[in-house]
Amino acid sequence: MRAHFSAAALLGLLCLAELCSSRVPKVLKPGGRIVGGYAVSNISQFPFQVSLQACLFYICGGSLISAEWVLTAAHCTVHIPASSLRVRIGSLEITSGGVEAKGLRKREHPQYNPKIADYDFSLLQLKPWPSKGVVYAAVQLPNQDADVADGIILTTSGWGDTHNSSISCASLRAVDVPKYNQTECNRAYSRFGGITTRMICAGYKEGGKDSCQGDSGGPLTLNGTIVGVVSWGYGCAVPGYPGVYARVAFVRNWIASVTRL
Repeated sequence: MRAHFSAAALLGLLCLAELCSSRVPKVLKPGGRIVGGYAVSNISQFPFQVSLQACLFYICGGSLISAEWVLTAAHCTVHIPASSLRVRIGSLEITSGGVEAKGLRKREHPQYNPKIADYDFSLLQLKPWPSKGVVYAAVQLPNQDADVADGIILTTSGWGDTHNSSISCASLRAVDVPKYNQTECNRAYSRFGGITTRMICAGYKEGGKDSCQGDSGGPLTLNGTIVGVVSWGYGCAVPGYPGVYARVAFVRNWIASVTRL
């Protein structure tokens, strides 16, 4: 599984680790890179994508849901003070370009359960940042309890592990994966406790394409609407084990209560 560490332990490890080997947390998709995907040629293709950093190191992805708020995974931010978090906006590069915004306050979902990666959502409010000349846009939020049909092609993006040493981890990549049947996904992960209704799965039965360690917290989107947050999974792009994402539509009302969006 993609290794599951506490964010506090992760922060300490990140201060010692090489940038491209970063890992964030359930056995899990923690902190990875896109596998079997493609290079993003312009940030305007994913203007909501941000890189989340702590202790001067990249730890996770995230999505702008407004100029003031970022949606990411709870396992990326838990136990890390908001003041220690930074996000890079408007750049394809993991630690350069665009503009850096500082964290003001954060709120992990009150029902977040790190043991099973349930309710794996975190909201980070940003301090005002200089937006002039920066290419950025907020991702659209789904309606509460909105669903996605099986087989619909979704897109996830990030700076995580590519499983290919010839591909740099410095620039943004993306991959298209189909929505996976919920019952089949639950059956696939039964030996790990299964999945909950707060989760959505995406990937090919034959594997080969997936988000991975380092992509955690990043978006899973459909036509500019965020439907999932990269959360966890068994390995990366392993046949029979799709990626598991936190289902944004399930917590739309909570997001509104925190952000007023």
